[in-house]
Amino acid sequence: MLIGDVARRSGVSSRMLRHYDALGLVRPTGRTVGGYREYSAEDVRRIFHVESLRSLGLSLKQIGRALEDPAFTPSALVSDLIRWTEDRLAREQELLERLRAIDASAPTGWQGVLRIVELMRELNSTSAARRQQAVLARPEGVSVPAELLAGAVLTESDPHVAGALRWALARSGGDGVAALDAGAHSEDVDIRRRAVQAIAEMPEAPGAIAVLADALGDPDPTVRRHAALALGRHGVAAAVPTLVRMVVEGSHDVDAAEVLGTLSQDPGCADRITTALVDELAAPTADSATRIRLTQALVELAGTTAQEVLRQLAHDDDHAVALVASALAGVLEERSPEDRADQDS
Repeated sequence: MLIGDVARRSGVSSRMLRHYDALGLVRPTGRTVGGYREYSAEDVRRIFHVESLRSLGLSLKQIGRALEDPAFTPSALVSDLIRWTEDRLAREQELLERLRAIDASAPTGWQGVLRIVELMRELNSTSAARRQQAVLARPEGVSVPAELLAGAVLTESDPHVAGALRWALARSGGDGVAALDAGAHSEDVDIRRRAVQAIAEMPEAPGAIAVLADALGDPDPTVRRHAALALGRHGVAAAVPTLVRMVVEGSHDVDAAEVLGTLSQDPGCADRITTALVDELAAPTADSATRIRLTQALVELAGTTAQEVLRQLAHDDDHAVALVASALAGVLEERSPEDRADQDS
């Protein structure tokens, strides 16, 4: 069968058949007296084999290897195809997300589009300094979609860049909480930490309190701490157990004690907090350092109950605890009546 006949029957152009011949993929087994290529039935089957592999996305070089290398098994071919396809889909998904981010910014002109594209490129830089500068150098009046900033927040590992991104997201005016909500429920603990920390910095945003309250039940203690501090500052009493645990463990215990003090301004919450701290003081597992932190936390609380507990602790069997409690009780007693009234009000 001559090359023209093969081209008509196979649908492969004569030019491509010559290219296959030059590469050694499909070489005709014979030549006519006039020197024209003459293909056998086996050659035609090989052409269809090549075309089938091309339809799967293989390059001609890869097809040649698949046809000639005896060690190149079908399973290896399928594994390679899966990996290549996944890579291609990832690139296309990234492009789709970029296009959606640009569309979400509702650009009114090419300048806005180009600014978003530039920001997206800079946020993918390997330089942390460039990523941070890209966030902080945003011109006034240029709207950046919350979805873009939230995506960057969830993947950023540099603490300085992450801080700049959270700052920009909180001021973006978009629905940042909705954009971060999926991250707050991710199986990846690092992503959950970044999402909840970002939401904690914009607790006034719609839906933020609900997401943070849900985060109090997260299995990761860092996630729970971010949520508890933010909720406590906004008067959510559900944060008390986590805040007390932070004092016990010595993890941001000063911040936790201050927030407990804020919550104790509510008379209904003050007794609950004092009771929780006293219970931890009496716990058999509490060492001297832990009991000192708990004692220091008591001084932050409003009301007279905490002061009475401090007076009792001034006679504690642990000399270090007794000294701290005595000093703190003295500080409270030296406060002016106006200071005490302000704290109790």
